[in-house]
Amino acid sequence: MKESVNAASRCRELIDKIKAGEFSPIYLLMGDEPYYPDRVCDAVIENALDEFSRDFNETICYGADVSADTVITAARRFPMMADRQLVVVKDAQAMSDLEGLSVYCEAPLDSTILVILMRGASADKRKALYKQCVKNGVVLESNALRDYEMPGWISNYYSSRGLEISPEAAALLAEYAGTDMSKIAVETDKLLKSLPDGAKRVEPADIERNVGISREYSIFELTKELSFRNAPKAITIATRLGESPRFAMPMAVSAIFTHFSRILRYAALKEGGRRPDRTEIAAALQGVNPYFWKEYDAAVANYPVRKAMAAISLLCDYDYKGKGGDAGEATPGELLVELVLRLLNL
Repeated sequence: MKESVNAASRCRELIDKIKAGEFSPIYLLMGDEPYYPDRVCDAVIENALDEFSRDFNETICYGADVSADTVITAARRFPMMADRQLVVVKDAQAMSDLEGLSVYCEAPLDSTILVILMRGASADKRKALYKQCVKNGVVLESNALRDYEMPGWISNYYSSRGLEISPEAAALLAEYAGTDMSKIAVETDKLLKSLPDGAKRVEPADIERNVGISREYSIFELTKELSFRNAPKAITIATRLGESPRFAMPMAVSAIFTHFSRILRYAALKEGGRRPDRTEIAAALQGVNPYFWKEYDAAVANYPVRKAMAAISLLCDYDYKGKGGDAGEATPGELLVELVLRLLNL
């Protein structure tokens, strides 16, 4: 999760400087995950100009509607009755001649703040635009996290908001939001308004109540019941999940695949009665809070290396079926129940 930590700390650093009135002439904000770039862009817009200056000195445009020449012309204007002007290009990745902005970035004006916001995309680091932005401005790149990294990110994010979140609640929220940091931020804002005064810890019941996801019938609970080979509960959860209008077989298979990949790594680590140390366990169970390590001890007992490998093979088959290959007449929900039954019978 190193890249995310770097993006988070870089984001905080930039916003602190912006709020203190320290601006760069250029901000290139980019990456697969738009949460941090959006935050920095919003901070610049909120702090660069006072209310009076905005009418004359703020230009916000969108990449699909402008050319590089149009943006450069705006950026080279001088501010009216103010020390600076602001030019923001949102969704800059949609510009057909984005690279043309390098001409301006080579010699930016001190009286202009130019923000180039790319959402879900990054500038080519081999080309002039990126290199000139690094040389004469600020670059923030924020890459999307993997699914297994999200519970850890959520815990850190909640800490930054002055809250503690239980591992179960973090896992449940991660299942609901996927890798969408902005969605987590929005749900957290809603949650804060409904928590009792003085509450500092968020539990699964708080997530269930405010987000509308049931812990009892979640992928998180399904993988746990599979770990313990609790067939009745696992089948019930799979059935309920498959009946949900939001159910998507590829996402379910991906989550179960991640779970069994961890089981396989941990089982290989413990083969021959070996007792791995905490560092080795953490590496094998990457992204898993130590709170849940006991579950994986049970999972390895139920799915030693050979069975874990068979589970991985089975999941690859059902990934193909879930995406429309050789599924026959089975619905996605029926495929999930069938998959769970076969995993339990390995």
